[in-house]
Amino acid sequence: MKFSATSALCTVIPLLLDVGQAKIYFQEKFDDEGWRERWTVPTKWKPADELGEWGWTAGEWYGGSADDKGIQTSENNRFYGLSAKLTEPFTNEGKDLVLQLSIKNEQKLDCGGAYIKLTGDMDQDSFGGDTPYQIMFGPDKCGTSNARTHVIFNYPPKGEGDDGNLLIKKDVKMEKDQASHLYTLHVKPDGTFEVFIDQESVRAGSLEDEFDFLAPKEIKDPEQSKPEDWVDEKKIPDPEDVKPEGYDDIPSEIPDPKAEKPEDWDEEEDGEWEPAMIKNPEFKGKWKPKMIPNPDYKGPWKHPMVPNPDYKEDKTLGKRCTECTHVGFELWQVTAGTIFDEILVTDSLEEAQKFAEETWATKKDKEKEAHEELKKKQKEEEEAERAAKKAAAGDDEESEEEGEAVEDWLSEAEEDEHDEL
Repeated sequence: MKFSATSALCTVIPLLLDVGQAKIYFQEKFDDEGWRERWTVPTKWKPADELGEWGWTAGEWYGGSADDKGIQTSENNRFYGLSAKLTEPFTNEGKDLVLQLSIKNEQKLDCGGAYIKLTGDMDQDSFGGDTPYQIMFGPDKCGTSNARTHVIFNYPPKGEGDDGNLLIKKDVKMEKDQASHLYTLHVKPDGTFEVFIDQESVRAGSLEDEFDFLAPKEIKDPEQSKPEDWVDEKKIPDPEDVKPEGYDDIPSEIPDPKAEKPEDWDEEEDGEWEPAMIKNPEFKGKWKPKMIPNPDYKGPWKHPMVPNPDYKEDKTLGKRCTECTHVGFELWQVTAGTIFDEILVTDSLEEAQKFAEETWATKKDKEKEAHEELKKKQKEEEEAERAAKKAAAGDDEESEEEGEAVEDWLSEAEEDEHDEL
């Protein structure tokens, strides 16, 4: 078949249609007061005095305008709950799934979560930690060693004690500074996924390999065990090596040959002089025969593997959202101050990248500059305050010295007057 203009046109049009069919299921920039109507604080999850208030702010420093706001956790040692409904239920069967949001730990997060969840239909007034979810994504930190970006998917439990929430096997890093960072999760229909931070890929792989969705394909053959006569000692004592004669008679310590009896040593008063003891360089410890290669060594025994009868292939692992209807935050923070913004749920990575370029990317450099300027100003103010305190302390000392001088003068005057009388 010859390639023609007609066939080329027929090839291009479907591609254009595919691009045009990209859909946004949720987008939130918190750019108006109406966000409070779009989002619901759960009233049945925790007592009111345990729930922190959500603020609406651009933060202490920012790269856009003061009106370009996000939502911020505002009270320490509080739970935070908030959820919103997607524009329509999202099932990513045969589609990409992209979850993206901007997170700024302005307080320099010490202990707390900063992740988002995608859930199925639920009661928003009761939304909380026990609410089933399909995806959990975002940073979580407590201390210096326990810091990661969560990527958790839900899958039918395999047995008792399994809640179905699968954590990624190897931790994904998180950003620990105070800047705004863009976190993006991309799940593909072919069963692969990728995590981006600030539009840079930080982890990519197969869902089956990186998560315990399925039972292992192979297991150790239960009918096999290591033979009793299997030799896995790489080396053995040399049977021809013999302990040297007199070896055990060598002492571990000997008198120091350089020691000399002090001239003023009196044996009647001090007793018989004995030189200090030192380690014997000839002493070699307990004798052991030298080791030689074992002629019967067979190498480490490997347990034969057999197909796992419990393994069942699942070609739908890429479908990680089935009737997803809500996004939500349910968090605990010791030190509050995290700002969330620019949340997106879509079936197109290109759409997510475009949204990022229009929002987060336009502000990140200016935000960094604003933060540096703020830190510089704070440092100058601290130095000025220290200088003022030092000057005040100096004035106090000078006043004290002047007071002491006056007291001395008065005392002397009184003494002179007494002498005259």
